[in-house]
Amino acid sequence: MRKIRFTNFLLLTFILIYILLFAACSGNTVKSESSSNNNNSVSNGYPMTFENYGRTVTINSKPQKVLTLGPNCTELFVALGLRDYIIGTSLANHSRGPLPEYEEQYVNMPQLNYSSATREAVITSGADFIYGIDWEFGDGGLDISELESYGIKVYMNSATTLEEQYQEILDIGRIFGIEDTAQDYVNDQKARIEAVQNKVHWLKTPTVLVYDSGNNGVFTCSGSNFESLLISLSGGKNIFSDLTQKQWITVSYEEVIARNPDIILIHDYDSPSVEEKIAEIKANDILSQLECVKNERFAVISLESVLPGNRMAYTVETLAKAFYPEVFVD
Repeated sequence: MRKIRFTNFLLLTFILIYILLFAACSGNTVKSESSSNNNNSVSNGYPMTFENYGRTVTINSKPQKVLTLGPNCTELFVALGLRDYIIGTSLANHSRGPLPEYEEQYVNMPQLNYSSATREAVITSGADFIYGIDWEFGDGGLDISELESYGIKVYMNSATTLEEQYQEILDIGRIFGIEDTAQDYVNDQKARIEAVQNKVHWLKTPTVLVYDSGNNGVFTCSGSNFESLLISLSGGKNIFSDLTQKQWITVSYEEVIARNPDIILIHDYDSPSVEEKIAEIKANDILSQLECVKNERFAVISLESVLPGNRMAYTVETLAKAFYPEVFVD
């Protein structure tokens, strides 16, 4: 009898231990799931904090209504598959239209303003996020502090190096939850630019005058301008690359003559036309003395293509073809 009671006691003890162990395991499972849910929340990344050219930008949730101020900013969003977030654009006057592969997505593209965005239009737009070129802010433009007081977060486009523009793309990828897409885009840009450089690095470097406009001198880009970098990546050299205080500068016709460019790179945008610009160069008493003018060594690029954005590789490829037509044959 005692043996049976002892056996029953052991059996009850084992059952009790099993129940306690099962409960403990169940408790750990619940805690693990809860922890997993918390990690998923954190993995979404919000709030996110970015350093944006001297400003700290905190994004608390994924933006839903975006203003892309500048054609380069708009096309970058389109290229990354973010077209549906755009509720307004600006600076179409600095554009010759999208690249062919994006044309369909530009049908009914909402336009906030044809030229620079106005304070009133931005504030009343209902936007919660702006990705905009630095031209649109400060010095009589939009006040970032004021915009953020209205709940509009601002991420500025102001790259002067490839690394800075790549980082902008990766940051946008994080903000909108498309990190892989953004990384793939950056990788593609790097590969295409490297392919061009592998062809041009051993060739003679042509010197280039960027001709945006002419009026009591030539309005051109300096060495700190993103365009100057794109020219160098394409195998050329901006004749004013040594001037770096401002991105855009006006130089005298005499200084252009003294630096004697091999090629004149003309910006194509709203007005005047490229044909009109070439005509005014040829009619200029000083510029007409240049050998490149006499030999009609003109290259053309749309203005938005030399702004920091999505067209880095496209522009390097385009300029390389203009600088070395005998090497880059379609």
